[in-house]
Formats: sequence, structure tokens, C-alpha cells
Amino acid sequence: MDTMRDRLAPVLTRLLDGDPRVAVLLAEIGADGFTEAGRRHPDRVINVGIREQLLVGAAAGLALTGLRPVVHTFASFLVERPFEQVKLDLGHQGVGAVLVSAAASYDWPAGGYTHMAPGDVALLGTLDGWTVHVPGHPDEAETLLRHAVAAGDDKVYVRLSLLSNGDALPVDGARFRTVREGRAGVVVAVGPTLDDVLTATQGLDVTVLYATTVRPFDAAAVRRAAGAGRADVVLVEPYLAGTSTAAVNDALAGVPHRVLGLGVGRRELRRYGTAAEHTAAHGLDPRSLRERIGGFLGAAARH
Repeated sequence: MDTMRDRLAPVLTRLLDGDPRVAVLLAEIGADGFTEAGRRHPDRVINVGIREQLLVGAAAGLALTGLRPVVHTFASFLVERPFEQVKLDLGHQGVGAVLVSAAASYDWPAGGYTHMAPGDVALLGTLDGWTVHVPGHPDEAETLLRHAVAAGDDKVYVRLSLLSNGDALPVDGARFRTVREGRAGVVVAVGPTLDDVLTATQGLDVTVLYATTVRPFDAAAVRRAAGAGRADVVLVEPYLAGTSTAAVNDALAGVPHRVLGLGVGRRELRRYGTAAEHTAAHGLDPRSLRERIGGFLGAAARH
């Protein structure tokens, strides 16, 4: 199966061919995939070199001219390094762009911590007006990328990962999807965590919601799943643990509830290893999730 990132250049090339508003901006990373697109559209495929602040600033400039810029590099270089430009050049000037990242939280452990961005979604959450998509499968990534480019002049972040669920589900760029129903708690599985969450909660009396668009946060889906009584909610996010805890608390304001936020820990793992080893080290593998979710929800979750 191809990866989410494998879909990026072919999809954007077709969009470049069909929509004169679309422009693609790169900072060396991924440039090889756009060689032919650059020949056909030299004024709308732009490689700024290893200059990430310029990358975002140039995208804002193109947006001011009426273009729809799509900006791509690793997450740490797209959100963290040029955060001032994301905040000011896009946000303060009131223009939009589609930021499409790769490498996610720890997709490439051999690249070291410079190429990891577990805090990217939390960081964008400090800004107003961003839509954040976290697909869990290459088909979903393609759908959400097309949603993002077509979203007028909105500010959209699409977080691609090498980690993937086995099967794609229908996604609409807005709502959470119910994939399992239960009565003793709610587990929100974000993007590529879904398969592991379903394995971990097998036999537990819980509702599992699948989230591929996390900003805006689908508060209505959480309220419906929680029901009218006391609510216990577990968030399983493939980035910084607790990133969406406040969003769940806001969704359940006035309702007695508990929230457990699972995700990538704040402590830096100073080992390279593999992505699977990092997943286990952060307690996001099925065995660890089973222990943590079961321990939080208690006996009521067991049939």
C-alpha cells in the first residue's frame, strides 16, 4: 500500500492542472515529486530552498494575490520553526493556506528530535481559525487534502504520517465517526491510532469515535456519545498527550465527567529505534492502551 505522502504529489499535480489558483511551495523536501508539475506550471511550483520562514512568508504573499498556496515540508519545519510566520504572515494578515506536513510525531526516529513534532497540533491550537485534519489512511489523506484545497481561503493543516490504519473510512472533513457503541465510556481515536484502539478495547463496553478532523473539535459527537449521565472519556491522540483535553471539557461543560488524555509524552526519548518502538514507549500500542483504558474506566467497561 502506498503511504499518505505518496498521494501528495500526484493529487496536487492534478489540482495544479485543473485550478489556476493552486500553487505549491516547497523547501527542498519532497521537491522531486513535483519535477514534472514544475515544468508545466513553473510560476506555481516554487522551491524556496531550506528556508522555512520564507516558505510560509512566501505562501502568505501568494495568498494575498488571490492564489491558494499549498505548503509542504516536515512538521517540525512547517509548524514549529516558522511559527512566527504562521501566526503573523497568515493569521494576522487574515489570509489562508494549506500546510501539509510529513514525519508527524516520530515517523523517522533515525532523523532525531529535530525531525519530530509531537507538539504541532497543540501549537496550532493556540491560534484562531485553523482547521486541522489528521487522516488515518492514505485514502482519507487524499480526501482531506482535496477538502483543504477547496476550502476557500481558510487556514488548514493536514498532518500526514507513515503510520496508517488497515482500512479507510468515509471522512467528511468535519465530524467524528462512530465505529463502535457501548455504555461504559467513550474513547476518541484520532487518525492512525484507530486500529490499535479497536484492538485494545475489544470486549469492552465502550463507544469508539473516530476523529480525522480535530479542529474544529466535534463537541456535539462527544456529547451524544457521552449521553445524559456521568461521562468518562479517553482521548487517544498520535501527538502530544492531552492536546484535546480542554476541548472535551468544554464539550461536556455542566456534565459530570472525567477525561484521560493519552498520546505522546513530554519526555524526550533519547533513542532512535523504530516508529513501532516509539509507539510502545509512549504507551500507545494495543497492550498498553488496554491497560490504561481499562484501568481508567474500571470494571463497568468489562462485559
